[in-house]
Amino acid sequence: MRKIINFLIFLLLIMLFLSGCNTNNKNGNLFQYKDSFVGDNSAVGNIANQLRSGENLEGFELKTKEKPYGIILNYDWLESEQNYKETAIFNATFLFSLVQNVDWITFNFDNREYKITKGNLQEWYGKELSEFKNEDELRKYIQEYLKDENKVNQFFN
Repeated sequence: MRKIINFLIFLLLIMLFLSGCNTNNKNGNLFQYKDSFVGDNSAVGNIANQLRSGENLEGFELKTKEKPYGIILNYDWLESEQNYKETAIFNATFLFSLVQNVDWITFNFDNREYKITKGNLQEWYGKELSEFKNEDELRKYIQEYLKDENKVNQFFN
C-alpha cells in the first residue's frame, strides 16, 4: 500500500511539474509589456504573437535607426479585406498602447498593406492610447469602435 501511495505522489509531482512548464502564453497579460520600446525585440514579438492572428504572423521588422520609429508586421493569412482592416486597427491599438516610442506600424497581409500612425489612430479614437491601464479596458474600447464597419472603413480613407 505504501508503494502505491508513493507512486501516486510521484505521478502527481510529475504532473504539477509538467503543467508548470507549459510555455503557452497566448492568454498572458499583455500589459506586462506596458512601456516597452520599439528596440525591445522580445517584447514587441511577444505582444504581436498574442494579438489577433498572431498564429499567422510570419515575421516582423523593427525600424529603429532613425525617428520616427516603426514596426512592420508580415502575416501569411488569406482573409477578407474587412478582417484585415479590423485586425490592423486592433493590433495597432495594442502596440501603440504598450510600446512607448512607436510612431507607425505597417501591416502586410496577403496582397494588402496598411500603414497606421499613432497620431491618426489617437485622433480617430479621440483618446491618448497610453492612458489605458489594463487589457480588458482596452479590448472593450476597441470593440466599441470595430462594431461600426463604416467607421473602420473611414479610418483607411
